[in-house]
Amino acid sequence: MGQVIVTNKKAYRDYFLTDRWECGIELKGGEVKSIREGYVNFKDSFARACKTEVYVYNLYIESYRQASYLNEDPQRPRRLLLHKEEIKKIVGHVAQRGFLLVPTKIYFSNRGLVKVEIAIAKGKKLYDKREAIKRRDIERDVSRRIKVRPGRHGPKS
Repeated sequence: MGQVIVTNKKAYRDYFLTDRWECGIELKGGEVKSIREGYVNFKDSFARACKTEVYVYNLYIESYRQASYLNEDPQRPRRLLLHKEEIKKIVGHVAQRGFLLVPTKIYFSNRGLVKVEIAIAKGKKLYDKREAIKRRDIERDVSRRIKVRPGRHGPKS
């Protein structure tokens, strides 16, 4: 994986993510340049799989400022580029009750291509979110206590 541009933090917080796929995205005009500058937002974005294609919705890519008047709609549905076998697997997973498809990251591959990572997600309940927060706080507290500060080697006797 190359340089990560945007991460969907809400997806990691609100869903259990299982299977992940790396896929290309069909972009037009100055959208790649806008992504390169970081003008992209995942807010409320989701993906939907049809029989033969996968689209990502509500992915906001700001219009490129130096482009002409031919800019595309910033929130238009964008097709994700996957192999047919991968699309069949995704359709099979999403057909199960309670599962949905969520974009998690946008990044540049080592070859300089824009890639989107999508994942199969199942919604977390409120108590699952609380458990995750509690576990993260405990881990942070333990790492703080273990950390040795420069110039201090523990309590003096």
